[in-house]
Amino acid sequence: MTTLPPHPDLKLILGSGSPRRLELLAQLGLTPFAVRAPDIDEDVRKGELPRDYVNRIAAEKVAAVQAADDEVVLCADTTVALGRRIMGKPADAAEAAAFLFALSGRRHKVITALAVKRGDRIWHKDVQSTVAFKQLSDTEVNAYLASGDWQGKAGGYAIQGPAGAFIPWINGSYTGIVGLPLTETAGLLTAAGIILHGGTP
Repeated sequence: MTTLPPHPDLKLILGSGSPRRLELLAQLGLTPFAVRAPDIDEDVRKGELPRDYVNRIAAEKVAAVQAADDEVVLCADTTVALGRRIMGKPADAAEAAAFLFALSGRRHKVITALAVKRGDRIWHKDVQSTVAFKQLSDTEVNAYLASGDWQGKAGGYAIQGPAGAFIPWINGSYTGIVGLPLTETAGLLTAAGIILHGGTP
């Protein structure tokens, strides 16, 4: 991976409206100069595999964000994959319920793709984690749906919310499952010249 020299005057632009990604960036000591969530078509293409899909969407997001020469753009996309099936953000509670019952008692993948842009340079990375769901009862699913926590979440759940009680085991990156794998994000931002934790170049 090509690394550019660190520069204290670079401004970080978060190309995502996710409050969870903002919170995770704060763990790296970073507050974005601006948030510019791109508006792109996130529909899945026919026959597209989950890993290909998230990498394509992250790349399209970062390409869609306008940035000045002194700005570094970070975009990410997360999807839940049950085999080859891509589970995006459910349209309504009925679809969220269908997702949860499909995941119940099984393991699935959560894939987050990252894209970082500085000028005409772009860095990419994806992180795959495995998540196990316990067997869910109707009562548990209905209570979770009533909480509203499923809204806007890939696969219809968020590990950092009440659905964490459904997950006895993961293998991979917890922050990647939340939506921004911190180790890999730090690596890409450092490569682009962003200084982490208030360090000096």
